[in-house]
Amino acid sequence: MSPAAYLFPFLAIVFWAGNVIVSKMAASAISPTAITFYRLVLAIALLSPFLARPIWRNRDAIRRHWWQLAIGGLLSMALFQALSYRAAESTTATNMAIVTALIPLLTAILSAALLGEPVTVGMAAGGLLSFGGILYLVGHGDIGAVLAQGAHLGDVLMLFAALAYSLYGVLLKRWRMAIPAWQSTYMQAAFALVFMFPLFLALPAGTATLDARTVPLIAYAGIFSSIILTFFWIQGVKLLGPNRCAIFINLLPVLTAGLAIALLDEPMRAYHVIGGGISLAGVLIAQTVQRPLFAARASLAR
Repeated sequence: MSPAAYLFPFLAIVFWAGNVIVSKMAASAISPTAITFYRLVLAIALLSPFLARPIWRNRDAIRRHWWQLAIGGLLSMALFQALSYRAAESTTATNMAIVTALIPLLTAILSAALLGEPVTVGMAAGGLLSFGGILYLVGHGDIGAVLAQGAHLGDVLMLFAALAYSLYGVLLKRWRMAIPAWQSTYMQAAFALVFMFPLFLALPAGTATLDARTVPLIAYAGIFSSIILTFFWIQGVKLLGPNRCAIFINLLPVLTAGLAIALLDEPMRAYHVIGGGISLAGVLIAQTVQRPLFAARASLAR
């Protein structure tokens, strides 16, 4: 495999880190519903000239899977994005990235629960380790404070966003729709736009303003995050496989923290390093230690 192939998932994560920063910038500039709606409109408008005809030719297959595409759009492009933007109002970009990096672990757990895939030693140990790291992170180094007072709203919302995206990945694995990736992405964006439209219409006046501050944020979200990031990730999965690409998600907190320090003046605290490091170590263990848990128990019993 050419070393250049690894640039695709790496650049995808770079753009993903940029999207986390944009989410934080947008928190004080525009409604989460509005930026989610606008980015979908922009992405669909840019992709339509290239995908309208292929989708029309493939309309029978798309019609058969319309409800699966609708659920996928709801989870990955409506819920995940809207919750992420809402979370940015009350948590840091670094926290958002660390919670987002739990997606591979959450996907593995949901795969075991919903698809009957075996629970591995890495999943069990890594899950406990990551959970402890997240508690340490959101408690700013004091796990007892989290247990006594609860987590910050933004961190909880980001966890729900990660769960929504993880469920999306599991459902895609289960359904295995015979639709080309770009056509599937386009149709999911179209369905997500349908879901967001009533919420957009219900927004209070002045919360969906297009101006010199919000347009660049929407442009990044619609072009770089929705299209270019997707292209790089699809190419990476095609060349390297999903498991190798998933490991690159561990870089998301590191890249995001660097951008947050440079662009948002966010401080880097010890609890970010310790809690984030413990959490990411758990994710890495879950991805690399694939021995079945119950088989291991059986061998110890003998």
